Amino acid sequence: MINQEPKPVGLTASVGYQIGVRRPLPISKERAWELISSLDGLQLWLGSISSMKLQRGEKYLTEEGTSGELRVVKPYEQLRLTWHKAGWSQPSTLQIRLISTSPIKTTLSFHQEKLENAAVREEMKARWEHVIMQISESSV
Repeated sequence: MINQEPKPVGLTASVGYQIGVRRPLPISKERAWELISSLDGLQLWLGSISSMKLQRGEKYLTEEGTSGELRVVKPYEQLRLTWHKAGWSQPSTLQIRLISTSPIKTTLSFHQEKLENAAVREEMKARWEHVIMQISESSV
């Protein structure tokens, strides 16, 4: 019998470490989109940035040193972008989704993959939990 160590939480075979954080909000998809795509919303989850066009191929660099590029922009549904924090050896992929089956309830989901290790996963888990809490508080 082979004694195998348990696989670390969040480690996948294909995309390294990943993290997912989601929360249902008592708002429409349109309001949720406004909360994440306005300049205030972008600064909340992306970082200090003076402006950003939400279009595929748009590159960004925050004052904190996080950089990347928008890969998918589906208004009221999804943003997918590369996320390269200053000091990281490689970029990760961040996906933000708005999931709704009701006009007055939308689940906000942050999913990040290609994270380097368990410590980075925990750091980003704490970040997305904090961001989602702040967005939740702004939604009421």
